[in-house]
Amino acid sequence: MTKSEIAKKIYELAHITGEFKLRSGQISNEYFDKYLFEANPVVLKEIAKEMAPLVPKDSDIIAGLEMGGIPVVTAISFENGMPAAFVRKKAKEYGTCKLAEGADVKGKKVCIIEDVVTTGGAIIDGVRELRARGAIVDTVICVILRNEKAHEILGEHDLKLIPAFTMEYIKEQVND
Repeated sequence: MTKSEIAKKIYELAHITGEFKLRSGQISNEYFDKYLFEANPVVLKEIAKEMAPLVPKDSDIIAGLEMGGIPVVTAISFENGMPAAFVRKKAKEYGTCKLAEGADVKGKKVCIIEDVVTTGGAIIDGVRELRARGAIVDTVICVILRNEKAHEILGEHDLKLIPAFTMEYIKEQVND
């Protein structure tokens, strides 16, 4: 699939309208239900092919944020062969009590993988915790960027944001 075809498929599968409260607290009349494209193996594989080359060459690990980043990071790991970590919102309080499962992040250059980004609040929280555990994090790759201001917000935390798609781009492909 071409990038344009993937964008059309994402829209077809996941774009819904109504009134939605976003994690950022903002209200939107449209929403991309990421789980609808993440649950489609054909589309998820094509998204991973599009995103894999965006991972910086000096990354040691790719890490997906709970919960939507987990299927995406797994698919990219299959695509590029890199080890993956799965980052919880909060370290579990039993067993190993880990925040990041899978590959060990301590002392490693970690590229964050996220699904949809509006303001980057969840990313900032996750990166803060990963850095506290010794991870070196400076890059975030997302499937869909909803708001360009996320570049600036994440930049304030020394993070470079690389979107595979923007909401604008996806909508342009559908309207062509």
